Amino acid sequence: MTAQERVMLDYVVQLTKDATRIRKADIEGLRAAGFDDRGILQITMIAAWFNSINRVADALGVGRD
Repeated sequence: MTAQERVMLDYVVQLTKDATRIRKADIEGLRAAGFDDRGILQITMIAAWFNSINRVADALGVGRD
C-alpha cells in the first residue's frame, strides 16, 4: 500500500466511523498526499455512497439467511 493510499483509507475510515469529526487537517492531509479538490470530493462521495447502500442493505436484511 502506498503512503497516498494509506492517507485516503484513514480518511475513509474516519468518514465511516463519524463524519462529524472530519476536520480541516484531515482535508489538508489528503491534499499533502497529492489529492486535489476533485479527488477529495470523489473519495468522499464514493465512501458515503457505499456507507449508505450498506446501511440500507443491512436494514433490509440483504444477504442474511
